[in-house]
Amino acid sequence: MSKASLTRAVEFPAGHRYHRPDWDAARNETAFGKCSGAPGHGHNYRVEVTVRGEIDPETGMVVDLTVLDRLLRELVREPFDHAFLNDQPEFAGGVIPTTENLARVVWGRVSPALPDACSLLRVRVLEDRNLWADYDGSGS
Repeated sequence: MSKASLTRAVEFPAGHRYHRPDWDAARNETAFGKCSGAPGHGHNYRVEVTVRGEIDPETGMVVDLTVLDRLLRELVREPFDHAFLNDQPEFAGGVIPTTENLARVVWGRVSPALPDACSLLRVRVLEDRNLWADYDGSGS
C-alpha cells in the first residue's frame, strides 16, 4: 500500500482580542500591543488541515472529500465564521486566542472526528499571508 497526505482548506472571517483579565491594561499593552485593545480586531483566516493515510486502491483517495469537507464545515468554518474567538468554549478561562492556540483548538476538534483510515498530520492557521502557525498535535 502507498501512503499520501492531502490538505484541504477553509476560510472564514473572525475577530479576537489578546487580553488577560488578570493583568492590568498596561501589562496587557506591553505584552500584546495593539492586539490588546477593546473591542478587538479581525482577520480573514485560512485553516489548512493535512491528513495522512493509505491510498484506497478502489477510490485512489486517502479520505472521502465529502466527509472531510463536512467535518471542516461543521467543526471549523460554521462555528468560527464571523465569531469573536474569545467567546468560543476552548478559549474560556483566559486562554488567549492566538494563531497558535487556534491551530491547537482546530486540531482538538478535527482529529477525533476523522475516519479511522486517516490521521491528522498538521493544522496550519493563517491570519494573513505573512503570519501563520502550524500545529502537529505534539503535547496534546
